[in-house]
Amino acid sequence: MRILIIEDEIIIARFMEQQLRSHFNCEIRIALSTAEAALEMEQYSPHLLLCDINLNEDQNGIELIANLQKHYLFEVIFITSYQSKGIIEDAALTKPANYIIKPVDEVQLYAGVQLVLTRLNGNPPSGKKQPSATNVLNHTEREIIKLIAQKKTTKEIAQMLFLSPHTIKNHRHNICRKLELDDENNALLTWVLQQNIDGDARW
Repeated sequence: MRILIIEDEIIIARFMEQQLRSHFNCEIRIALSTAEAALEMEQYSPHLLLCDINLNEDQNGIELIANLQKHYLFEVIFITSYQSKGIIEDAALTKPANYIIKPVDEVQLYAGVQLVLTRLNGNPPSGKKQPSATNVLNHTEREIIKLIAQKKTTKEIAQMLFLSPHTIKNHRHNICRKLELDDENNALLTWVLQQNIDGDARW
């Protein structure tokens, strides 16, 4: 389990780190700012974030988490001194795994993290989100995907769409780039065959 503590007060961050290390077998890093948090997400790919809401920056912890959730998979526990209904409702929009009120004590921290670990059951989410094909591909690219699913060749696809084979090859290259696939026919074909295109109403 990889845990990232996002907390602008180093004393509090170190306290949480010490308590987590004493109770859990986990890797822990600390980010003291939103910039450090963004860098750690890219390099460290944590499973769980413990994030303070008040980071004393233009962007608060809720906004930071909402932004990170667009690109990464992780669980989050908010740790804050705020107890207002409005703040809790805003935090709830990010679907946090838990919410711990400061001052944080050992029991609160252990219980909050243990509940998350139990729910994840040893299979925590982490890493970058894979792009949704139906969101990133244009109409022509989706049509090509559907024809690839029917195991049509590049030449056959070109004839059916009244385009040149060269244009189809360019489209295939763009599809691979958008879906972050290796730019090879087999990689795209393998991906397409895994998607159940014919049975997916989104296509």
